[in-house]
Amino acid sequence: MEPNQTEIHLHLQAIDRTRNIARDYHLTASSDLFGWTIVERRWGRIGAKAKSTRTSFECEQDAAEFVTAIRRRRASAGRRIGVSYRPVASH
Repeated sequence: MEPNQTEIHLHLQAIDRTRNIARDYHLTASSDLFGWTIVERRWGRIGAKAKSTRTSFECEQDAAEFVTAIRRRRASAGRRIGVSYRPVASH
């Protein structure tokens, strides 16, 4: 990811009120001043304090593969937890 390249901002939610499932997931990828790609993730129950992690990649390709793996995991939620994640529109 080049310093001037478009950043990734992804906000997903998986909600099933009948089964008391209310999950929130944020994924952000951007370049820092030194050209490293930083991937930030925040997740947790909607309305609760989120857990978070930040991972740095010197190689853009490694960061892209990491983001692809995360997206693949979120896409499999329907099979794993019975509720699919849906994109949330930005305000």
